[in-house]
Amino acid sequence: MTAPIPRDIPDLPAIPRTHALLMSSVPASAVVAPVRRPLAAVLRLLLAGAAAGGVTLALLLGSPPRVLSHFAIQSNIVLALVTLLSARRAWTARRPLPAALTGAALLYVTTTGLVYHLLLADAATPFSVTGATAPTGWHLVAGHLVHTVIPTAAVLDWLLLTPPCRMRLRRAATWMIYPVVYLAFSLARAQLVAPGTQGRYLYPFFDVEAAGYKHALANALLLGLAIYALAVLLVALDHVRPNPISHRAKTGFRLGPPVG
Repeated sequence: MTAPIPRDIPDLPAIPRTHALLMSSVPASAVVAPVRRPLAAVLRLLLAGAAAGGVTLALLLGSPPRVLSHFAIQSNIVLALVTLLSARRAWTARRPLPAALTGAALLYVTTTGLVYHLLLADAATPFSVTGATAPTGWHLVAGHLVHTVIPTAAVLDWLLLTPPCRMRLRRAATWMIYPVVYLAFSLARAQLVAPGTQGRYLYPFFDVEAAGYKHALANALLLGLAIYALAVLLVALDHVRPNPISHRAKTGFRLGPPVG
């Protein structure tokens, strides 16, 4: 016979802790397998090469100091470098670049495309640069690459190859530092060029000789507000667009069927 179970079981004394809990030293890669994205890496490598090719072609066709002074060329250089780093990380299964960096590159090159097609290439605007002699040959190819092909490809890369919900609204103000610095650079550069020289001001909306400082700064303010609004729009779209990368992460743990 077994002894009867007592009704009241006394509380067991607490076991004293003899050592502090140690943090696990197991890396995350041991639990979540890294995912290589060779297709994204190849496409981004092609995008970086196209941007670098457009910049190189523009440098060969014009004066390098003047060409490098354009916002469009600088934004394409930034995109080429960022996309090249992104391609390497996608190929080696490393974490993607911070959204603060990739979002800035996307904003600048998108601004390049929109400003060109809405202000500079439209003959109906007062800032149009389309004269009687339209660019032809390699000049036309370089212009299309820098102002149309690369911005469009950058937006498609963001929509089709980048996970959503990574941009943050607080970064929009930080992204405006470069446009403000570029405005100061553009006005300072014009002071080093002799008055009356053709192309003294890189963009007609910054032309102080034609409109005066008041109108030039007003144009710069309106353009800056438009760029900031574009940055906010990109952040908002980043949080509502679908996820193009819908694969499930594979873990190192596998649950077997229940026994019994």
